[in-house]
Amino acid sequence: MQSLTFPADQSVKNLFGDEPELESYGPIALIVHQIDPPLAERINHQLASRRKALAKIKPEILKIPGYVRNDYRIEADLSRFSSGEGKARVIDTVRGHDVFILTDVLNYGTSYKRYGVDVSMTPDEHFLDLTRLILCTRDSATRIHVIMPFLYEGRRYRKSDRESLDCGAMLRSLFNLGINNFITFDAHDSRVANAVPRSNFESFPTSYQSIRTILRTVPDLRVDRDHMMIVSPDEANISRSIFYASAMKLPLGIFYHRRDFKYVDDVLTQTTSKTFLGESVQGKDVIIVADLLDSGDDFIYCASALKSRGANRVLCTASFAQFTEGITRLRQAWESGIIERVFSTDMAYRPPEVLSSPWYTDIPMADDLALLISALNHDASLSRLMAPAKRIDALLESLGHKDNASRRQLSFDDLAKMN
Repeated sequence: MQSLTFPADQSVKNLFGDEPELESYGPIALIVHQIDPPLAERINHQLASRRKALAKIKPEILKIPGYVRNDYRIEADLSRFSSGEGKARVIDTVRGHDVFILTDVLNYGTSYKRYGVDVSMTPDEHFLDLTRLILCTRDSATRIHVIMPFLYEGRRYRKSDRESLDCGAMLRSLFNLGINNFITFDAHDSRVANAVPRSNFESFPTSYQSIRTILRTVPDLRVDRDHMMIVSPDEANISRSIFYASAMKLPLGIFYHRRDFKYVDDVLTQTTSKTFLGESVQGKDVIIVADLLDSGDDFIYCASALKSRGANRVLCTASFAQFTEGITRLRQAWESGIIERVFSTDMAYRPPEVLSSPWYTDIPMADDLALLISALNHDASLSRLMAPAKRIDALLESLGHKDNASRRQLSFDDLAKMN
């Protein structure tokens, strides 16, 4: 299984220095029944280890009820009736607790029996279970935080024709139920926060964790503009790709969707094609950056086009990977040398056959999630997690990739040259 688990490195440990002096909002209660059990275990372990280490420095925190514990998880029951109707019951008390509900709406691996047949849970069902957990806890908890790494209905963030604005409606419904904070990662378009302008919605980047994992997994990469390049597979991912290129001081390319219209038998039809804009990739290692991998076809198409232009190795990184149509095509792309490796965070469900594939590597996020939970519990500033450029710079320097003599900041002139 190509899954890496790194200890919390020094940049993560020292992100906030010592534990913030602000008082805790109460004992932490983690409700983690909707995420992958190994991830839940790692988050709890990181949180417990962090606070035990702090207690050795500040023994007085041991007097705070529930602050230092071996297990912060709260028992809950999300079983269903035989009809398929859902129900929720929180077994342990959460009175006076700072409740964190972690949910993975892509968790295809969770199933239930309906009419005697195993049925995999859909994102809609996971979301309804989340609302039930909120209803169970809102009357007695001090606060409720929802951590939803993959933003449910995040691709339905704007209105087109007579389509529903599902993501905005989802956020409004959760805040109307009484949650205090909503945390997601790499939202497809973070402007969806405008649906709840007076509420606490945050979308955290995973760029630092992605770069860290890529450089440690492929240590012979040379991070300079003569040997490496960042590529966006489409216009939707251009903003995050610009950040990767700027943080690593690398040239940027993009596959532009060209749309042509023509009449066929008096019917206006549209054809689309992809055009690569960017400088030469000859002999360079390329990182393709996206927020979501569904079938993997976009990665394969872009990687094939880059290889035909003389690219060396093509690495693909996505915040979340679903592999909704299986792994056959991606495995064939790896076997034929088109794609070197695929990276994705471990915050959403990945099929077992993916985890055992030699071309796939998890981007570990448990230490960062534990740090985020601890910071929220103290109402500490999250600005450094929201803007990881300095952490990336320190990472590159620690791994020996920082050479300012041969690397320079990506400028608007560089972007203009892509034409």
